[in-house]
Amino acid sequence: MALRKIATVGNPILRQPARAVSRDELASEAFQRLVDDLLETMADANGAGLAATQIHEPVALCAICVRDNPRYPYKPNYPLTILVNPAVTPLTEETFLNYEGCLSVPNLRGEVERFVAVRVRAWDRAGRDLDFEVRGLTAGTFQHEVDHLRGRLFLDGVKDPKTLTTWADFERYHQAGFVARAKALVARFGS
Repeated sequence: MALRKIATVGNPILRQPARAVSRDELASEAFQRLVDDLLETMADANGAGLAATQIHEPVALCAICVRDNPRYPYKPNYPLTILVNPAVTPLTEETFLNYEGCLSVPNLRGEVERFVAVRVRAWDRAGRDLDFEVRGLTAGTFQHEVDHLRGRLFLDGVKDPKTLTTWADFERYHQAGFVARAKALVARFGS
């Protein structure tokens, strides 16, 4: 395993759509090392998720895991989930405003409209089919990571640029209001 450098906004790799992975490629030793590197890099950076494009690999791979994350103390825990060739589809038209940050956009946050419930289809690390639903705040995390694989950053979804803020000013001026909204969403959906 190795820590990888995380690409930051402005790097063309972040705007490149990821290519699909074949089952043979997924089973390869090199790809499994990439998965390990992705997980180690995500853990080291205290990320709630990380996409392969963020570590300079344009393949359709991302991971999500929240365990008492210090960057996002209001996010509910979610077990490690590795997604290969993921597709996320909304299950409802209902949305919520999610104050998002990103390891590839250091020291900046902004409000993005996300669906409150999505269906996720992908392969896991072993190539087994995954098909499940995610709701609430966690649904926003899945949408954020899969967006990376389409060449999108959360900045692309910020409808009101007045919501953009540094992390320090988010904590000072906006966090309390957002956490109250986030807790209500978690209470409603359990995630």
